[in-house]
Amino acid sequence: MCGIAGIAYFKKQKTVNTTELKLMSTAIAHRGPDDEGIYISSQKDVGLVNRRLAIIDLSAHGHQPMHYLNRYVISFNGEIYNFGEIRKNLQKLGYKFESFGDTEVIMALYDKYKSNCLKYLRGMFAIAIYDTKEETLFLARDKIGKKPLKYILDDQKIVFASELKAILTLKRIIRKVDYNAINSYLVYGYVPSPMTGFMSIKKLEPGHFLQINLKNKQYEMKKYWDIDFSEKLDLSENEWTKKILDTLEESTKLRMISDVPIGAFLSGGVDSSGVVATMAKLSTKPIKTFTISFGDRDLDESVHAGRIAKLYKTDHHILKAKPQSVDLLPYLAKQFEEPFADGSGVVSYMVSKLAKKYVTVALNGDGGDENFAGYPNRYFRLKRDVDWQGVIQKSTALSGMLKHFPKASRFLEKAKMPLYMRFASYNTIFTPNQIPNYENYDDPYKIVKNIFENFKGRDLKDAGLLFDLKYFLPDQLLAKMDIASMAVSLEARSPLLDHKMIELAAKIPFNLKVKNGESKYILKKALEKIVPKQNLYRPKVGFTIPLHKWFSGKLNSYAEGILLSQNSLAKELFGEKKLKIMINDNNKTEDFGPRLWSLMSLTLWHKAYFS
Repeated sequence: MCGIAGIAYFKKQKTVNTTELKLMSTAIAHRGPDDEGIYISSQKDVGLVNRRLAIIDLSAHGHQPMHYLNRYVISFNGEIYNFGEIRKNLQKLGYKFESFGDTEVIMALYDKYKSNCLKYLRGMFAIAIYDTKEETLFLARDKIGKKPLKYILDDQKIVFASELKAILTLKRIIRKVDYNAINSYLVYGYVPSPMTGFMSIKKLEPGHFLQINLKNKQYEMKKYWDIDFSEKLDLSENEWTKKILDTLEESTKLRMISDVPIGAFLSGGVDSSGVVATMAKLSTKPIKTFTISFGDRDLDESVHAGRIAKLYKTDHHILKAKPQSVDLLPYLAKQFEEPFADGSGVVSYMVSKLAKKYVTVALNGDGGDENFAGYPNRYFRLKRDVDWQGVIQKSTALSGMLKHFPKASRFLEKAKMPLYMRFASYNTIFTPNQIPNYENYDDPYKIVKNIFENFKGRDLKDAGLLFDLKYFLPDQLLAKMDIASMAVSLEARSPLLDHKMIELAAKIPFNLKVKNGESKYILKKALEKIVPKQNLYRPKVGFTIPLHKWFSGKLNSYAEGILLSQNSLAKELFGEKKLKIMINDNNKTEDFGPRLWSLMSLTLWHKAYFS
């Protein structure tokens, strides 16, 4: 696990210098405190940076940027879990290796297959390979977007990095707010790819590569992997549960390969409990587990986490969270580096900080909800909207006749919306009519519209899962975990996001994911063999801050101070009067907690990067 960065100029228009590369390196030092490496090409038109967090092959052989065959230079962030198998296959073809890790294997694979090498990689990664012979730069991001890669590409150069704060160290980079991105953020609570919130800085999308010819300024951006929901398997529930458990065990075993201490985040929910139970089965030593405890009974899952810890005799650690933890917000706003409204980012950072005291690698349950339909709020509604679409559409004419039944009237009014907008509305912060000047910017709903209207599967309910896997998961959940964990130099691994698990889950009929009033039905059935039913069959909570209680008293005054401060972006967008109404009405007439949180996070981000 590392941080990477680099600069490459077209046609040798300019030269890179060590000072600039050092600044980029310093900006992402937290991602790799164990080693620093800088490479400058012989023509001084290409510079690569690497900050190393040593996980596998702790020797000097793992130093990056790494050279191979006197031709390739790589800066790589991530882990390739099947590198051992790939290494053996390449050795049979005559390739030789000096190191014992995965980095050198990637370069040999690239030498053999060029961009097609990506289909052989099982893991999480952001890769930059410079071919000194062809003068090409190859950038690639893993299939589901576990590892970030951001860049600026113009007619003179490309600048890239794991985190855009490294790009911003260059004085010639002009900072401008991308208001189209802000409009999308106000709807979703995160910035959808390829936007970042900054004009000209983009995210390389998951499952994509960017190949650049530095001699002629030609480049190709291509999708190399996608999720296919069109092929469904007709299996019994018992057959599905076996396949799920087998795949979980395989992907967990691969992610337990490490030369440094390893542990797991444990909330006590379905996904993390399944991962910890599987780890315990595969390990001869007690697994170190970490959880957060709140004073709020409704959100405190420490009892459920404790049940798993006791059952599998883990070395369990609990951190008690208190409201003053929100003092972390200005720091985290800078760390997250894009507008980010997920309050659980605070929790993720806190539990990562706790885990880092004991381990360098932590497994988690990310991906279970997106693969197996784990969000009741929107997947239950989506199932209803699709399965009963004909009846619902015929009933919309009655909406005006149900004035005395406001809930039914609102439902039928919403039913007049296109299906994709209805689905998106189940997980949004602000609606279009709540955002000032909404119509002046690009339509944030075009990404979900594109997913639904171009969906190639047989069951339109799967389109909702596809949207979450392509946007909500990488741009919110995985970005949160990457930034929160790497801020404390901790590597987070996700067995449920192994691409073989994703491909398997895509073949499972949606009606086995939401069934009998249960979300993640078939996953829970599979895990019944290793996880207590008290953990599987209970209301979903997740790692989150109790906003409705924390966002009052001192926090209300804190929010007011941020939102109404001088040069507040929230005040620029919404106006002081409307903000004051939101603040004063919080927890009274309407739950403005998530909206206030999103605006406060937006303003703190803006102050961190544009003040």
